[in-house]
Amino acid sequence: MNTKTKKILLKVENASFSKNNKCLVKGVSLEVKEGEIVTLIGPNGSGKSTTAKIALGIYKDIEGKVKRFTDKIGYVPQKISIDWTLPIRVIDFMSLTEDPTDEQINIALILTGVEHLRNKNLSDLSGGEFQRVLIARAIAKQPNLLVLDEPVQGVDFKGEIALYELIKKISEELNCGILLISHDLHVVMSATDFVVCLNGHVCCSGTPEAVSKNNEYQELFGDRASSILSLYEHKHDHTHSQDGTIKRKE
Repeated sequence: MNTKTKKILLKVENASFSKNNKCLVKGVSLEVKEGEIVTLIGPNGSGKSTTAKIALGIYKDIEGKVKRFTDKIGYVPQKISIDWTLPIRVIDFMSLTEDPTDEQINIALILTGVEHLRNKNLSDLSGGEFQRVLIARAIAKQPNLLVLDEPVQGVDFKGEIALYELIKKISEELNCGILLISHDLHVVMSATDFVVCLNGHVCCSGTPEAVSKNNEYQELFGDRASSILSLYEHKHDHTHSQDGTIKRKE
């Protein structure tokens, strides 16, 4: 059994932030360790993106403390402005604002499954392909901490599942900590290590199973929360073998 203590990469302590005299988040605390996926969930306007920007140091005028124990950080923002009329190839985009080596670019493109698109224009990519390129660009210099703000937006359900599997793979292969923002409760609850549920403040936090059973979480998401709990328990009380038979856990 591996008892090695995981290194803490990010620690947010009782952080609050206001903008235009409006409090966006209040008293948020969380931490991310290496090889761990921490997911922020919550309704629209609950402060998920604000919390990510606090963690990254984009919002500096805050109450509370943010401690980052690494300067190797990758980031995929929720929105990115691109002039789609410009013929920017994937390979050019990969080094647009950073200076990764050719080897680093190749490794990132291979890991995200888009190496065959390296000479293709961004404007010709599908939604899923573009999101993979964004992730490849964020991991090219092999960050210790990766922040992903809604990384599956604009992707169909099948593509969402594939992207979350990719994110899990990146966490394992790079041993990086990941702060993930998502609204996809049905997938997140089985693809993350720790969940922080926000609604302007931390409603609840813990393992996916603990959060899914929390009263505040269930009140916030209503019928969706009940269906997620049923799905989570279904996935975790047994396993499926390759021939499709069900094997119950002891």
